[in-house]
Amino acid sequence: MKYTILGLLVFLLFAHGVSPVKYSTPQEEEITIAAASDLRFAMDSLVTVFKKTYPSYKVTVIYGSSGKFFHQISNGAPFDIFFSADKEYPLQLQEKKLTASSVNLYAIGKLVLWSKKLNPVTKGMNTVLDPSVKKIAIANPEHAPYGKKAKESLIHYKLYDKIKSKLVLGENISQTAQYISVGAADIGIVALSLVMSPELQNQGKYYVIPDTTHTPLEQAYVILKRGEKKKGTQLFSTFISSPSAKSLLQKFGFSLPK
Repeated sequence: MKYTILGLLVFLLFAHGVSPVKYSTPQEEEITIAAASDLRFAMDSLVTVFKKTYPSYKVTVIYGSSGKFFHQISNGAPFDIFFSADKEYPLQLQEKKLTASSVNLYAIGKLVLWSKKLNPVTKGMNTVLDPSVKKIAIANPEHAPYGKKAKESLIHYKLYDKIKSKLVLGENISQTAQYISVGAADIGIVALSLVMSPELQNQGKYYVIPDTTHTPLEQAYVILKRGEKKKGTQLFSTFISSPSAKSLLQKFGFSLPK
């Protein structure tokens, strides 16, 4: 009877999202990272370098839109670190007392106008007015920081009202790039970090959108309550500030915060 009751208690713990306390050694410790989709290729490279130094730590990265991660984390999603495409979402989590560190800037993102069908270098942003353009992809401004900045740039150039009926919204910036890559959109505004990746760098042409046309893409990360006591989380946080990590971020088109 004793074992039946114990089994029932364990079942109830898991059913309510509560895991029994587990004292892990470094060999067993796993770090779970929620990362904005503009980091898809850069973060993979960062994790590879990190694991060369700390091979005993398992690092799992989930990619998505920063806004959706904000809501998931607010509702108890099991992440240890959150790398956002802006600083606002981490700051809001801090206000909710869901963080275990300060909010740290790690990169400044850049927007590009990218197409596999047209060359936007010549006409810049006015390329979206080309008669051949039927669909224009941007990330959803409601929950994707890169989408919000893309909309700001289009408004700056007085183009938004002219082309908004042609917009195709990606759930995140990675999906937005995929729309253009597979031909579901003729052109679009995506992250420089994605078009500079080995997978996309030889596809199409891009125009770097001036930073002055939108508010800065200041990207920040924060350690969450779940990762507070994990040694691996602290090590990864320190690693992100290292020269090798900064060099990798620059390789993918990011600027470094001053």
